[in-house]
Amino acid sequence: MVKSGRPAAEENKRPRYGPPALVNHMMKRRDFLHAGATAAGSFLLPVYVDAPPRVSLVFRGGIVFDGLGNPGIVADVAVEGNIVVAIGANLSSVGTHEIDARGLAVSPGFIDPHSHTDDELLINPSADSKIRQGVTTEICGQDGSSKGLWNGDGSGEGSLSEFLASIAEVGPSVNLGSSIGAGTVRGAVVGFDDRPATPEELETMAMLVGEARSGGALGLSSGLEYVPGVFAGKEELVRLAAEFRGTGLPYTSHMRNEDDELLAAIEEALQIGVAAGVPVNVSHLKAQGERNWWKAEVALATLQRASDAGQGVSFDRYPYVAYSTGLASLFPPWVRNGGTDAFIGRLANGHAGIRGAVLEKVAKLGSWDAVQISSTASSQLRWAEGKRLGTLASERGVDPYDLTVQLVIEDRNSTGIVGFGMSEENTERMLAHPLGMLCSDGSALATHGELGEGTPHPRSYGSFARLLGYYVRERGLLSLENAVKKMTSMPADLFRLRGRGRLEPGVFADIAVFDPETIQDTATFAAPHQYAVGMEHVCVNGTMVVRDGEHTGATPGRILLGRRN
Repeated sequence: MVKSGRPAAEENKRPRYGPPALVNHMMKRRDFLHAGATAAGSFLLPVYVDAPPRVSLVFRGGIVFDGLGNPGIVADVAVEGNIVVAIGANLSSVGTHEIDARGLAVSPGFIDPHSHTDDELLINPSADSKIRQGVTTEICGQDGSSKGLWNGDGSGEGSLSEFLASIAEVGPSVNLGSSIGAGTVRGAVVGFDDRPATPEELETMAMLVGEARSGGALGLSSGLEYVPGVFAGKEELVRLAAEFRGTGLPYTSHMRNEDDELLAAIEEALQIGVAAGVPVNVSHLKAQGERNWWKAEVALATLQRASDAGQGVSFDRYPYVAYSTGLASLFPPWVRNGGTDAFIGRLANGHAGIRGAVLEKVAKLGSWDAVQISSTASSQLRWAEGKRLGTLASERGVDPYDLTVQLVIEDRNSTGIVGFGMSEENTERMLAHPLGMLCSDGSALATHGELGEGTPHPRSYGSFARLLGYYVRERGLLSLENAVKKMTSMPADLFRLRGRGRLEPGVFADIAVFDPETIQDTATFAAPHQYAVGMEHVCVNGTMVVRDGEHTGATPGRILLGRRN
């Protein structure tokens, strides 16, 4: 767990530069930001007298945020090779390349602790939608699903380390690390059936997790609403997570339930962490469905209590009121038991009880129009993409349940959806909470090619820019320095990423330079393939990947590995 070290009231204060009306009354906002930074720098600014006379890169005069939650200071940042070598006012170092950062925020590169950027880097290593928001590191292998062993259809081979080696060979624009998925391991050993693992199978699974840990996995993830992870019991998860005992690396969980049984699911996740002896990170924390919105406050209090008692606890959340998953999530686990063929067989045969279970699930969301089709694997079904299920069914003159079954069968259980089920009030509460980090729960996409197809959740293009633009600048939900902390040192500490998530001499030069006045997401649910604006420069391992808002084509990303013991 990462604790702030500052009172909650201070954590959640309005930005130092205040709401626009107030700032415009007092002075220009940028001048105000400069004034506040200079004042803070008078007693916070470290002085480094050994700055080398000539370096490869210098960012001049920006408002530097260290990633630890301290206010920004006006300073230069000197980089030599892939390392930050000096930070200070008016450094004498001369850079081979110098960037004027006056009036801009200079922070550690952002870290996405819950990313689904896996195969996408093999398709397009430029990671456009993420790097243009300032994301320099992605942690994939989430929701119980990681690469190697099993790739989703039972046909995969290899190991997580071999997958990471293939990414390294391609050379991405961002750094990449991965958890090992408990569901992936279960699929490889037990299969897709609803049954407990035998003692022999459990030991085989533990061995595979141990091999992944030795190969650099950054913890164990679970996806307990998905097949086959949904069939794993608590004892199985404790045994697998215990392979990371002593490493400080976490058990991250898409919990067993995020609506009616949310509070029980949180207790289970915490119990697994205690029994396994590892920190717990709750993935994309939410209280789904209007009848469950009241539970958000209780859920946060439960996590805070565990943290106060000394347990390593954190959570991540994306800044939207809609989630994204597969259309199959509308169906209960027993319908999906046995994998895709068995699932489709039950739907085709009209198995009793399925319709009622789906209608109950939709009722939690509010209506069929709370579900939007985001992607289809079959080109013959592209007519459904971007449409709300209720409206689409009405347009086609069919029952929405029957349309849902048709899509699952014809698309071979590969249809993606966006579901609107959370409240804005709870979203703000979670984003501001001291235990919470920002995540995207999305992938590195692009506005062109294969990764520019469909109508995915806009979070892949906008999560980090949205926090800074909408929730910090416009809503005043939290201070700029605290928002930066939630995107840098907190995820770096969770995954033990040495030399990342901070801006100080001696760390890797992952740096994001953005304009606090203009940074904003532009992607929408109707038109998601749009890059964020206001991110001026991004440096990864000392190499400029974004310069003046444009991708340079550079691919200096590295594979980040966990402790091997």
